[in-house]
Order: sequence, then C-alpha cells, then structure tokens
Amino acid sequence: MSTRSHLQVIIAGCPARCPTGEGLHKPSMPPPASSLSALMGILNATPDSFSDGGLHAQPEVAVAAGLAMAAAGATWLDVGGESTRPGAVPVAAAEQIARVVPIIRGLRANAVQAHISVDTTWAAVAEAALDAGADAVNDVSAGRDPQMLPLIAQRGCGLFLMHMQGIPATMQQAPQYSDVVNEVGDFLAGRVAAARAAGIAPARLYCDPGIGFGKTLAHNLVLLQHLPAIAARSGCPLLVGVSRKAFLAAAAGRPQLPAAERDALSHLVHVRIARHCAILRVHDVPGAAAALRLAHALEAAA
Repeated sequence: MSTRSHLQVIIAGCPARCPTGEGLHKPSMPPPASSLSALMGILNATPDSFSDGGLHAQPEVAVAAGLAMAAAGATWLDVGGESTRPGAVPVAAAEQIARVVPIIRGLRANAVQAHISVDTTWAAVAEAALDAGADAVNDVSAGRDPQMLPLIAQRGCGLFLMHMQGIPATMQQAPQYSDVVNEVGDFLAGRVAAARAAGIAPARLYCDPGIGFGKTLAHNLVLLQHLPAIAARSGCPLLVGVSRKAFLAAAAGRPQLPAAERDALSHLVHVRIARHCAILRVHDVPGAAAALRLAHALEAAA
C-alpha cells in the first residue's frame, strides 16, 4: 500500500463519534515528485512549548492559526495541550482537555480543510478530543496509558506511535544506545504488534522515530540517515518531526540560534528526508511547502 493510500485509509471507516472529515478537498499545493510527504502543522495550546509556547493560548487565536496552516498546505493539524520539550513536567488530563477541546471544536465549526490529531499520552484526553472532532491520536509514549490502545481500537481512528527513551522531564540527561537504529526500530515494531493485538488495523498506524526525544545529536543524525530501515522494521509509514529542534542548530555550528530562527535549517532537512516520510511535522507550514515545491522544481529540471 502506498503512503498516500495509507493516509486515506487511516481516516476511512471511523465511527460516528470520530468525525472523518469526509469530503475534505486536497490542498492546491502540487505534491513534490521526490516524496509523498504530507505536512502536519504544529498547533500547541501550551504556555511552555520550546518554540511556540503561549502563542496559541486563546482558542480563537489557535483556530485562526490552524485555518491558516491548512490554507498553506497542511493536510494534518496536530493539537497539543502538554509540552513534551526536554525538561517538561506533566500536565493533568483535565487541563489538557480544557486546552485542546475548544480548539478542535473551533476548527470543525470553521470546516477546516485538514485532518486533526491530538498530541497526548492520556487516553482520557484522547477520548475527549475524538468526541470533539479529532481524527487521530499522536502519542509520544506509544500507548503507555493502558487504556489508549483499546480506545483507539474501539473508535477505529488513526494512531501515531513514537519512540522516546525515558520521559520528557529526564529524557535528555544521558541518552544511551548500543545501536540506536535497531533499538528504535525494534521498539516501534513491538508497539505496532501491541496495537495490532489490541485490534487496531495496520492501515491506521504510523510510526515516529522520536527525533530529539531521548537522543543525542549523534543519535538524531544517524536516525535521519536510516529512516528507510526504521520504516521497514516497524512496518509502518513514518511521521518525522525535526522542526526547529536544538540539534539542528548544534549540527550547523550555531548552538545558540533561537528556535524561531531555525526554520531554514529545518526545511533543509525536510527536503533531504521527505522521500522517506509519509508526513513531516512542521511549525512553518508555508516555508515547508515552498521548500518541497522548490525541490520538486529542481528534480523536474534535471
């Protein structure tokens, strides 16, 4: 099955309480020939996210930002109510629900032309988000909450499974691997097996190697060089997020570069890895779309 077909299947067949977004038109941006990557716009309703913390604290501001991302070419919007940056502390489920549900409802009320995922590790938050109109759950813990996989199986919605060594509060203190590619791939394969055993259809699963989540600079670079191996081992299309992360600035020799000034570095990597990903998770949707269009133009002229 192609990654684009997989994108369609992940939405199809959702029960009535998990809106399908059926009839959504495709963004006008032509798909780059080098990749089938879709763009997932990051929409954080948090005060402490590393890049955009506090920017979308008001639901109406977040909804407007999401609509703009969709208009710029995002086919997914990832709405989160808890920061997972290094050093972040957990946020109670009730607070997450209060942050994300008004945004999801607002996006649906405005007929957003994109699918919606909720970025959470809590089944209670996922359930509330699905009731509000989300299509999928983006779980950085890969189903650590024992109620998460049964919930997704019951709803028939999409699930993004990510690798993370440790928890956000401590994950960057001393990450270690004997073979980071094989260990990440094996972990994701195990979580895919658990999801399938819980009754989740394979076509509704994506995997994420978790760039920056319990990894050193060297680990991140090696993983990005071996995305095809990770996809093959996990058996799933990949969602990859490198946008504005600190390792980009470190690798470029500018470790003090502020997060908001890392878009150029992010888009360079987006173009390099796009052919190996089903979805790229990005902050700057217009810039990422433009970078992929330029890559397409360059390849078409070859």
